[in-house]
Amino acid sequence: MAATEDMTTVAAKAAAKRRIASLAFWSIVIAFLVMGLKFVAWRITGSVALYSDALESIVNVITAAAALWAIRISHKPADSDHPFGHHKAEYFSAVLEGVLIVVAAMLIIAKVWQSLQNPPVLEQPWQGLMINAGAAVVNAVWALVLIRNGRAERSPALVADGQHIMTDVLTSVGVIVGLVGAVMTGWHILDPLLALLVALNILYQGWKLTGESLSGLMDRAVDTQEHMRIRDIISANSKGALEVHDLKTRIAGRATFIEFHMVVDADMTVGDSHVICDRIEDALKAEIPSVRVTIHVEPDDEAKLPKGTTAVPFA
Repeated sequence: MAATEDMTTVAAKAAAKRRIASLAFWSIVIAFLVMGLKFVAWRITGSVALYSDALESIVNVITAAAALWAIRISHKPADSDHPFGHHKAEYFSAVLEGVLIVVAAMLIIAKVWQSLQNPPVLEQPWQGLMINAGAAVVNAVWALVLIRNGRAERSPALVADGQHIMTDVLTSVGVIVGLVGAVMTGWHILDPLLALLVALNILYQGWKLTGESLSGLMDRAVDTQEHMRIRDIISANSKGALEVHDLKTRIAGRATFIEFHMVVDADMTVGDSHVICDRIEDALKAEIPSVRVTIHVEPDDEAKLPKGTTAVPFA
């Protein structure tokens, strides 16, 4: 039975890897498509705001390729040089995306400065806006697909890519609404001002994304709700142990690392304590994808709770 379960687990992980890699590949294809549409819209209209929107799409193409690379690296099995696996590779992709977003924002601001001195007159605005709106719809659908699947598969690279694309969608909507106003009123100064707002928005998003990714690289613990869920799973499956203490967690990409100390009767055999450890590990693996569990077994003189306490196994 154990061998069958192991084979099932391996097959499930392989299938998940193929799904994530497939999504990352199609992100590149869709990023190229959307970038092409946005550059056509810019060329038709000459709009600085649409130029800023198109320039951000270049970042999408580069980061989609980086995400595919990072995902492939992160799924490599542990080896002698990386005994804990390669899970953190996806964070590097997310950091790169944040840095490139900041670079794009700087380029847009430079273009805005030129345009403020001589605001361009929009040419064929309605055709360009229609094309840009079509690109925004494609982006919105794909962003939702990436975010949903990225969270399901615990892939920071896919989630970061999806969140950035969704920011791109909101930017496009703002640009379209603003340019419609510019065309209707004849206030051409709105065009570079919209581009400036786009630049400031993506600058903020890039800063936030980089900060979140760096937090992952710093071995951030699970959130409070997940921490309490882990405690409950351990408590429900620790029959035979006297106490559990020093529970620590950290997240590395898809993987969640859990370690704690488990106190047992000093006279308990190694085999009996191992049975308890296996039961807890199996319960955690059944509830938390890609979990890694380390349990340090201690004799009863290491207990932190008063003797006779049985209500809660945690100290």
